[in-house]
Amino acid sequence: MSDHRPRVLLSTGISVRTTGLLREDSGTGRNYSQAVALAGGLPTMVAVLDEQLVGEYAAVNDALLLTGGVDVDPALFGATPHPDLGSVDERRDGFEIALYRAFRKLGKPVLGICRGHQVINVAEGGTLHQHVPALPEAWQHEQHDLRGSPLHPVKLTPGSRLASAFGKTDVRTNSYHHQAVDVVGAGLKAVAHSGDGLVEAVEERHGSWVLGVQWHPEMAYKEHPEHLAPFRLLLEALKAVGAMA
Repeated sequence: MSDHRPRVLLSTGISVRTTGLLREDSGTGRNYSQAVALAGGLPTMVAVLDEQLVGEYAAVNDALLLTGGVDVDPALFGATPHPDLGSVDERRDGFEIALYRAFRKLGKPVLGICRGHQVINVAEGGTLHQHVPALPEAWQHEQHDLRGSPLHPVKLTPGSRLASAFGKTDVRTNSYHHQAVDVVGAGLKAVAHSGDGLVEAVEERHGSWVLGVQWHPEMAYKEHPEHLAPFRLLLEALKAVGAMA
């Protein structure tokens, strides 16, 4: 790696315009890019494109950030649609899983947030709960406060990177999801749980650096600076990769 900021590629979702020009727009929250830049990276965004391009994107970028968005298609983990399954986009699913595998093949770090955390788990052979409110004794994981304020406790696994980055094992996070990790993918380990038993974060068991978090740190870090931790960890992983290059 050079003295320039490392390039972090951000995935985006597809939205269809209902007025004006007939277009499919690509986008994601600006706060993802702001957090990456504050942590020391150079964020760039990529539209959902042909999967054949992922190798080139992985070659010219240093890390991947899989962002939040619509539900993951249950067909990818061998399930049929739950009655409360939300919108899915098989094009985005395919492109993001292909990106994930391309970056890992090159030994480059991957961070997943909310949907991105779930995509990582599915890419590693894991499964998802399709509708958390249907689970016995589930907490409210689709909070009504839209500011990104941390509202429920999460227990971090002692010795995990996340616990080291936060400097403690008990944190509060925000929660805007109705899908969640069920069976953890074979290449991953759960490193955080909420009190109702849901997996709130994963790290890789082997191979290149991977972190997935179920909450939205990009929405919380401005008022709660400790939540810049996942982005700082990503940039630290890049420094480690650069030192070994």
